Amino acid sequence: MTDIPRPADGYEISADPARIDAARVHRWLSTDAYWALGRPRETQDRAIAGSLNFGVFDTARDEQVGYARVVTDLATFAWLCDVYIDPAVRGKGLGSALVAAVREHLRPLGVRRIVLATDDAHGVYEKVGFRPLERPGQWMLLALG
Repeated sequence: MTDIPRPADGYEISADPARIDAARVHRWLSTDAYWALGRPRETQDRAIAGSLNFGVFDTARDEQVGYARVVTDLATFAWLCDVYIDPAVRGKGLGSALVAAVREHLRPLGVRRIVLATDDAHGVYEKVGFRPLERPGQWMLLALG
């Protein structure tokens, strides 16, 4: 079992939807995340509403500094997406801690698979147990847009 990374001192992770700063999340993703550049606010708000959301919070400033979204049936399968840590606090292990918190939140629900896609953060995800697909040829994609 991979050790569970903990957030650095002064930070906490929460799945409380009331704590998510939707405007901040939209700004981060639509202007700085290669996979979501230009994403409209309405689209982001619908994505948040239809997902399980996690935030990383600076406890001293009570300010959100990270985000992750999970599309899941809460029973068998989950897709981890929109993982983002504010550039001002990167390098503190918050990304790995956030992903580990997502994993541990889903584990007792019986979720057996969590998938994700990344171009550049493989090391972050490997720290918490992710690995490349063993049989990528069995996966298919239907692109609608």
